Amino acid sequence: MLTSADVKKLLAAGPGARIEVLSPNVAGPERMARSLVALANARGGVLVIPFGAKDKVSPEEARDRALQAMLMSEPRLIAPLPYFVGSDPNAPEALIVEVPEGLPNVYSLDGRYLTRENGRNVALGARALRELMLVRGESTWESATPSGAGRDDLDWPKAEAYAQQARVGDEDAEDVLLRRGCLVKRGPQVKPTFAGLLLFGRQPQRWVRSAEILCARFGGTEMGDVFARQTIGGTLPEQIRRAEAFLAEHLAHRARLRDWQRRDEPLYPPGVLREAVVNAVAHRDYRLTGNPIHVLMFSDRVEVRSPGRLPGHITLKNLLRERYSRNEAIVQVLADMGFIERLGYGIDRMVRAMKEADQPPPAFEETEAGFAVTLYAKAIESEALPPPQTAQQQRWQKMLAYLKANGRITNRDYQELCPDVNPETLRRDFVDMVERGLILRIGDKRGTYYILK
Repeated sequence: MLTSADVKKLLAAGPGARIEVLSPNVAGPERMARSLVALANARGGVLVIPFGAKDKVSPEEARDRALQAMLMSEPRLIAPLPYFVGSDPNAPEALIVEVPEGLPNVYSLDGRYLTRENGRNVALGARALRELMLVRGESTWESATPSGAGRDDLDWPKAEAYAQQARVGDEDAEDVLLRRGCLVKRGPQVKPTFAGLLLFGRQPQRWVRSAEILCARFGGTEMGDVFARQTIGGTLPEQIRRAEAFLAEHLAHRARLRDWQRRDEPLYPPGVLREAVVNAVAHRDYRLTGNPIHVLMFSDRVEVRSPGRLPGHITLKNLLRERYSRNEAIVQVLADMGFIERLGYGIDRMVRAMKEADQPPPAFEETEAGFAVTLYAKAIESEALPPPQTAQQQRWQKMLAYLKANGRITNRDYQELCPDVNPETLRRDFVDMVERGLILRIGDKRGTYYILK
């Protein structure tokens, strides 16, 4: 959100390609709608309505007009709620309406297509309009309504909880979902959109079967034995929370030995893995069936792979500079819920966090039908084992050396390493090493083996 200092800079700069300034006395709903449509068809921006002592329009009335303006475009503009800036809530300095960059639709007002040029709203020419439609032509899916879906297919307690934080004035939950593109009116009835069902549905996977996250952790640097796997369904907010819990539970750490005790240090900056998951959930192509999001954890990296190539005009070369949202309604609702800190800047935050932690930058890859981001763990410096002081520690050293060379060890392997030791003593060694956090036990009974943690 903008601050008072930001507003002063915008007012000093005046109207431009991404800035519109209107007096509250002339900023009626249609006048504001023209500017919002023009900004949306360009590169986004901000509408600033500054208040003064001589204004005839109150701040509350100006905000109501701005909300009306957001509903006048075709298709409906889904953007953050208008908000006031200023230290005195009874006398705000300005009303701010932000239009995110990279919106996926082409917007019109009463059949007119507008854009920004030299600080003014101008009509899009035929050629420019065709080019814009070609670039933004893939974004109607989330606003469609699946056949057979009705109002009762939404989990209304979840919708009510969301509406508590997103409503304006006397809006009820249905009004909020209509404004956010999760519901649409079909004659006298309201129908849930694909976006609404994914965000608030009772059974989201009934309507979009591949809208899941597959989480897996592998023991090494390649796809081998999977010793932790979970397929996560439910609504998109639930999926994000459960994927985050999976990462927290199975996340590798840098281990340091102190007196034969394991000391863990995180391998990734705080929040960077969550950012990657949220980005995948918000921007994947849900039209591609049969393939969930994959969150793959290896000993040296985490890969997050999502179905769907980069949308619109976004390429690997301009990924950090340009903005485009394939799922406009989903992105905005997740932002309302606090999953997205600033619209359109998830990739930037990942890159910045890895740089500040002095770790390799994220690697971005576009495949034939998907997009992947790889986050590399903090480099693990080789550390010599502490010198063994007892016969037990000598055995532990043999066990760890075997594990580093072979990846796993069984009871039989350990008995061959220490043939003169009682099997019960060797069994207790495994228990001690697990309790010290140095190894993990996998399997049960005769199928049991151990790997480095």
